[in-house]
Amino acid sequence: MFKIPLDQTSLTEDQKKTLHQMWLRCMRRIITTTTLAGSGHPGGSMSSLHLLLMLYSTISHDNKRPCWEDRDRLVVSMGHISPGVYSVLCEFGYVDENALCLEYRRAGSAFAGHIECCVPGIEWNTGVLGQGLSAASGMALAFKLRKQKNRVFALMGDGEHQKGQISEARRFASKYGLNNLAAVVDRNYLQIGGSTNAVMPQDIRAEYRAANWNTLYLENGHDFDAVFAALRSIYLSEAGDPRSPSVLIARTVMGKGVSFMENKAKYHGSPLSEADAAAALEELGLDNPIPALKEKRRTHVVFSEPFGKAQVYPQIDAGEPRTYAPGVVTDNRSAYGAALEDLARLNNGGKVPRVIGFSCDLEGSVKMGGFRKVSEKAFFESGIQEHHTATIAGSVSKEGFASFFSTFGTFGVTEVFNQLRLNDINHTNLKLVCTHLGLDVGEDGPTHQCIDYMGLLQHLFGFSVFLPADPNQTDRIVRFAAGQPGNIFVGMGRSKLPVILDESGNPAFAGSYRFEPGKADRLRSGRDAALLACGPLIHHALKARDALAAKHGIEAAVLNFASIKPFDAEAVVEAARTGLIVTAEDHHVDTGLGSRVASVIAEKGIRCGLVRLGAARYGLSGKPEDLYALAGINWEGMVKAVLQNRTGATSKEPARPA
Repeated sequence: MFKIPLDQTSLTEDQKKTLHQMWLRCMRRIITTTTLAGSGHPGGSMSSLHLLLMLYSTISHDNKRPCWEDRDRLVVSMGHISPGVYSVLCEFGYVDENALCLEYRRAGSAFAGHIECCVPGIEWNTGVLGQGLSAASGMALAFKLRKQKNRVFALMGDGEHQKGQISEARRFASKYGLNNLAAVVDRNYLQIGGSTNAVMPQDIRAEYRAANWNTLYLENGHDFDAVFAALRSIYLSEAGDPRSPSVLIARTVMGKGVSFMENKAKYHGSPLSEADAAAALEELGLDNPIPALKEKRRTHVVFSEPFGKAQVYPQIDAGEPRTYAPGVVTDNRSAYGAALEDLARLNNGGKVPRVIGFSCDLEGSVKMGGFRKVSEKAFFESGIQEHHTATIAGSVSKEGFASFFSTFGTFGVTEVFNQLRLNDINHTNLKLVCTHLGLDVGEDGPTHQCIDYMGLLQHLFGFSVFLPADPNQTDRIVRFAAGQPGNIFVGMGRSKLPVILDESGNPAFAGSYRFEPGKADRLRSGRDAALLACGPLIHHALKARDALAAKHGIEAAVLNFASIKPFDAEAVVEAARTGLIVTAEDHHVDTGLGSRVASVIAEKGIRCGLVRLGAARYGLSGKPEDLYALAGINWEGMVKAVLQNRTGATSKEPARPA
């Protein structure tokens, strides 16, 4: 595998000849793959090709061991230049050229239109612009925490610098001294809409300098000698302040190497026709493989065995759960903070912490103060930068850490859904704990009353969604989440809640209780109706049950759905045998618990009365109990729903206790 030692001061003539031949072969692949596919981004691939070749020639990596722990990392933020990236990976033995040409952008192939880490040599799925620097920051932070000397590079486009998240990432990297991180910017001054200066002018160099990055500029990003010298100065910490991250901004040319493509914005995302591709290859002095490959591609059966990276997740000591006694009234977020503090004390005493935490200027509100006090070096205050924090917390979670990110629900879900989606696609292990959910936020009003989080999170295939009912269940769910790989959301409101008791008057979620994903908790049995609720509405459901029994002689079952995803469909089937289900949630009535229950009833063909209680409109500013009453989701609303709907309820089977 071609490798240029960093102890040499300049490139040799043989190295330059080799690099030129590599460049020519890559140019042929870029033109061939995009023309055969009839889509793709050749122009940017060509403008960044010299940078890509030099990066892969100098970073530490091993094509025989793509997951080698001591490898450097290269995150290609503008994932649309996949033709260039895959072409370079061919040169370094990661990718088979024939498979690439025959399968690029075909269904079932690993060679997608935007780079994906199912291809060896790719570290992070990208394509949604502006997130790559945050992801690279997470990898650099992991190396810092482990005291490894590995470097991380983020190759970025100039157009994507219009994204605000890049500013967030720059500030974070500077604050935490990520001097093992370097950005490389392909400055070709063109994007889909034309000139970057016309679409949205900016001074990229000035912006990096303002964030205290070491800033290097190259007049010619296609000069291998100049690129090597600049990268070498970064590697050897000669680029400026050794405590700061670095950026290399290289002036390049869109479509470099083919005269009629150069400086043409249309080739950002437009492939060449077969005739133009033939002309381009002829100009480069290259043979034209397209006619022969075209027929092979038509009959080729796609069979790519995607490369899979083994999950790296730490062994977490969850410790003994805390128990909150009957009569205790406290908020779930305080129980979360106490559990997180225990996790820090149990897991972060060594040289490398196993549990790390991120907050966005809400440390006190989300109760991370205890964690910070116990494990200061494992806590990262990101400021009001939720987009970056969602990405970096996800990225670092793939590097052997239990990563907790906590903020209010409206910031941690609705604001950063795009970032969470990319985390999901990248199979991260994020623990997203959001407080201040629902109408329970109260006086802060509708902008802060997050009532859509369940619906959004259900769109993310890899996320689990847990909503604890009281402090005891919160403690146990948090400890469970810390020990599990994968993306897990834990949500809670703002108000203080009573401890939920079983029928014997003991804490329902203490003692021998163990949280089980996908399993509803039957708190009370009943044959006349079933109240299905979650989170802060559980104690309302229990109060409604008592009122129905005492005043109306109605026995209602009460089930707690703390696990929204995975979901306990069988518990719904059992509840339906009462003839009437009433669901209650501090959430949008059409996209949360009620909709999940309705789906189960419909899919299984069950005849059962169903009433869904939830937020039918944005809330007002007021006390939570008043907002619950107005929305009809408090205990009185549940009683009313049962009384108004029980008579006409029918079931396929005789009623029996749920």
